[in-house]
Amino acid sequence: MGKASKNRNLADKVRKTKTSTVIKNNPFEVKINRKKFDVLGRKTKHDVGLPGVSRSKAITKRKETLLKEYKQKNKSNKLIDRRLGEYDSKMAPEDKILQRFAMERQRLHGKKDMYNLNEEEELTHYGQSLAEMEKFNDMVESDDESEEKGLLSAELTASHFGGGGGLLRKKTTGEQQDEGGQRTKSRQELIEELIQKSKQEKRERQVQKEEAQELTEKLDQEWKSIQALMVKKTPKDQETDKPEEKPKLDQYDMMVRELGFEMKAQPSEKMKTPEEFAREEREKLQKLEADRLRRMLGEEVEVSGPSQTHMSADDLNDGFILDKNDKKTLSYQDGKWNEDGEGGDSEEDEGEEDGHSDLDSDRESKEDEEQEEYEETDAKAETSLSKEELKAQQDAAKAELPYTFTAPESYSDLKDMLHGHTPDNKRLIVARTQKCNHPSLAVGNKLKLQKLLGFLLEYIGELATNSPPELTTIDKLIPELYTLCQMFPEAACKAMQGILRDAAHGMEEMLEVKGHVPSPTLDMIIYLKVTALLFPTSDFRHPVTTPALLYISQALTKCPVRSLQDVTSGLLLCCLALEYISFSKRFVPELINFLLGTLNLAVQDKASLGYTVVLPFKPSGKYSDLLVLSDSESCKSWSKKSLPLFTNERLELKTELDKDHHRLTCLSTCLDLVKRCCLLYKDLTSFTHIFQPITTLLSKHFPAQTLPELLQALHSGILEAVNSVAVTHCPLVFEKKKPIPLKLLTPKIVEVLDYGKKRGSNKEEREKERLTHKYKKEFKGALREIRKDSRFLAREKLNDIMKKDAERKRKVRELFGSLATQEGEWKALKRKKRK
Repeated sequence: MGKASKNRNLADKVRKTKTSTVIKNNPFEVKINRKKFDVLGRKTKHDVGLPGVSRSKAITKRKETLLKEYKQKNKSNKLIDRRLGEYDSKMAPEDKILQRFAMERQRLHGKKDMYNLNEEEELTHYGQSLAEMEKFNDMVESDDESEEKGLLSAELTASHFGGGGGLLRKKTTGEQQDEGGQRTKSRQELIEELIQKSKQEKRERQVQKEEAQELTEKLDQEWKSIQALMVKKTPKDQETDKPEEKPKLDQYDMMVRELGFEMKAQPSEKMKTPEEFAREEREKLQKLEADRLRRMLGEEVEVSGPSQTHMSADDLNDGFILDKNDKKTLSYQDGKWNEDGEGGDSEEDEGEEDGHSDLDSDRESKEDEEQEEYEETDAKAETSLSKEELKAQQDAAKAELPYTFTAPESYSDLKDMLHGHTPDNKRLIVARTQKCNHPSLAVGNKLKLQKLLGFLLEYIGELATNSPPELTTIDKLIPELYTLCQMFPEAACKAMQGILRDAAHGMEEMLEVKGHVPSPTLDMIIYLKVTALLFPTSDFRHPVTTPALLYISQALTKCPVRSLQDVTSGLLLCCLALEYISFSKRFVPELINFLLGTLNLAVQDKASLGYTVVLPFKPSGKYSDLLVLSDSESCKSWSKKSLPLFTNERLELKTELDKDHHRLTCLSTCLDLVKRCCLLYKDLTSFTHIFQPITTLLSKHFPAQTLPELLQALHSGILEAVNSVAVTHCPLVFEKKKPIPLKLLTPKIVEVLDYGKKRGSNKEEREKERLTHKYKKEFKGALREIRKDSRFLAREKLNDIMKKDAERKRKVRELFGSLATQEGEWKALKRKKRK
């Protein structure tokens, strides 16, 4: 009973496990595609299935088709069975085997059968059987072997293997008797005999070679004597009859020959680098400074300078010197002209030269003695003069300008160094400072000269603010400033940018605080002028000149004109602007506007002008008549002058006559600038439009008749220049005629009676719509399937990569495990050895 109950319980457990593995389907998850009615000949798509079944079917299908194609992609190796009858289903297997065996036997009896050594055919070589030759019964004979085949000669065996002495021991007794009872030779004697024989043979070969060489040389000499007889020569009478025709030289050949006779250029001195020039200049200045210091202390200074020789006006300065020995004299003797000099042909001339040589030597010795006495007296006189004027010489040396200067470390050092000197001496001091501190002479000189550049700019600004301004000193220092700018362009650019930036910021702050900006001071005008001298003004965009030109434009626009001093400052800025654009011919509207406003200041009647005046000028008011003359008689005493720069700061005009003269000077400068602008902008297409206000003012409102003749000539010259420019382009204006509109088509209106239905007018359109709809449907389905295929391939690729990675990790773990095992075994073995 116990066993039966146990078996029953075991069967129940197995049954439970089987039923548990079966997945119970949820009836709500079963998908049923119902169909309304059956149609004969139509495939039904209304199947009943579980969720995911269709997806698993599609995956299985892709694995059987798409996955196999992917795995066989780019693989061309295939196993093709080319056995006879393999793909013939009509042949029986026995027939296939028989035909294959027949083909194999036929192949063996072909050309390849001759190399098969397993056959019983006999192979021969030169008529002899290879099987017999392999037995090695017949040995190949050698030149050194005896007549007996297969055996070495007795002499060869004794000499090589018996040590030479064995040969004598193996000789027969009959041979010893033939020798006549002579003693046996030892091994050493035999070896010496062999050496003597070899030397004798070598000597004989050498003698034969020498004899052959002698015979060859003898034969060559005899051949040369015979060769002259074999050459056929033409007789002399025939040679004279036929003169040799020389080929005419081509023009190129003649030029080549002429170039060959020309004098070749001689090597000149090596060109010196800027560093070498700077080093020489510094050494020269240091030497001059040392001489000056010695003169200050009363020491004698050696004057070591090249003696100046007289140079004629025809001297080419090419270093050619006529040697004294080349001079020859012409004499008349015995009715013949003789040329005396070095290398004469006549013996009489040589005798005469020998006769006069003693007299010449005596004369030269006397002249040398007289010259020495004269130099001694001069030296005594000089020593006496130097003692008397020693104090004066020391004072002159102290007053002399030093030749070496150290670079200033601050602006105050520069001021102290230049204080109390004339403008020329200031220029010399700056130039000598540059030469003594050239960047190539020491490491820190570059930074020192860059600081000197900034100090000089600051010093020039201070000189411009003095009263009166030291314009001569500024003019002298600008060349040295230009030299420093060429050496350090980046430092000069940064320094000038800082000055312009500060000026622009000051103008903006003043405009925000007071609402107006005063005219630029003289130091700023000097800086703008220096900028035009140091940097290029014709560039399209430059880091220094472009901001400078913008500053000039802002000053001409934002600085109001309220006095003659403002007019003078504005005209100076106009001169600078015109200098900036003289090469680039860039159009500056602020310049034209300021010139128009300046001319408007001379017009007294400002009613119905025909043009407008904008800032910084006012069309009417207190400051609109600044250039109107108070007295017309002042024109008679006026003479043309240039605008002085120092009047920009303090314009001192005490009388009305001085004011009128200054007004005329301003008008002259303004008209001159207008004329220069006309010549500069005459090639512009909008020239007439730009200068139309100025032309209207000069032709209708400007009082040219009351002005001096010089201004009247400028006035008429400007009008002629403007009228002479041909009008090539008219200003752009809108057309007066109304544009023709484009042709428009009337839209086609189609009434739609049945909304939501796709209906066509005829059968063809309906068929076209049906095909279009079917095409779109199939196209969407194809796209959907392609996307599914792409996802399937991507998933399979990822699975392959993961499998490879897992396999690689497994192998790596196995390798590490084996290495760890080996390491443990090695350590255990090492411990055993230690024990």
